Amino acid sequence: MKQYYFLLLLLISTLSFAQQPYYDSIDFSETGLTLKGSLKTLMEDTHTNMLSYTPGVWNALKATDFNPNDTSNVILIYGWEDGTDGDCTNDYQRGINENGGTNCSDWNREHTYPRSLGTPNLGSTGPGADALMLRPSDVQRNALRGNKKFADGAGNSGVVDGNWYPGDEFKGDIARIMMYMYMYYDDRCLPTNVGVGSNADTPDDMIDLFLQWNVDDPVSDFERMRNEYHDSSTNANAQGNRNPFIDNPALATVIWGGPEAEDTWGTLLSVEEFTQNSFSIYPNPVKGDIINVAPNSNANYNVYNILGKQVLNGQLTESRNAIDIANLAKGIYILKLITKTGEVSKKIIKQ
Repeated sequence: MKQYYFLLLLLISTLSFAQQPYYDSIDFSETGLTLKGSLKTLMEDTHTNMLSYTPGVWNALKATDFNPNDTSNVILIYGWEDGTDGDCTNDYQRGINENGGTNCSDWNREHTYPRSLGTPNLGSTGPGADALMLRPSDVQRNALRGNKKFADGAGNSGVVDGNWYPGDEFKGDIARIMMYMYMYYDDRCLPTNVGVGSNADTPDDMIDLFLQWNVDDPVSDFERMRNEYHDSSTNANAQGNRNPFIDNPALATVIWGGPEAEDTWGTLLSVEEFTQNSFSIYPNPVKGDIINVAPNSNANYNVYNILGKQVLNGQLTESRNAIDIANLAKGIYILKLITKTGEVSKKIIKQ
């Protein structure tokens, strides 16, 4: 049995580094909120099995959150210890059938996006019963988290200045779940309602906290295993849809900008060397403040953000081939060069 689950995880890990057929309808030349809207439509079209809160979600969590190394247990979000310190509230796993109840021998359903923080309350149907958002948790640790907002911290999970840090192992999981909930359920699941961070540098309500956590804590095989289950029509408690940010964390970068996340498909953030109309652009990605165009030529340039808004413009000459991007935030941009003979557009990444 354990060998079977090891092979399953190996297969899932391998599949995750190729674009899933699930996304065949998506045009990945789209960026920003346009891509976000297309992925939302895909979520709506493929979420064909609306699970009941009871027993549907219970059954789904038992099918997706088992410990691959001990299938008689489920993994408890926010946990880190295996019961040797006398504090059962921080346990990492618990018996798969010990769900419900009110004490340390039980686990229950943690709404990673608390129902009460939704606008309006998420309830027990729709977003409140979305198994991609719900995770097994120790009953008392779930109560300790309550509806506290997520905030940055370090180490194991716990209260930070009246807010909640999910722990180093789970902060990426949380970030990708919050991105999924916002993309799918729009303003009902606003990031600013559930996390402490700024949305000043994003085109909508996404906050920098979740973009950074998405980078800091890469996708695990455990997350991929949950995603694969829900995309299979042969699984009785599968919803039918996936969390795109688990399949490729770089989708967050393409939609919202911010720090560059891992591109598991190797296609979204690729910046292949190119020469078109005799121009080359370097370095790309750029970690400093200057991007160069070669050879030196007379050309006008415009720089656009992922929403298509012009953020820079200027002119290159035969004696000046550098473009100063010091005032641009980290993210993805389109550089358009205009010469007498035509136009050239190129995706650039500022790191």
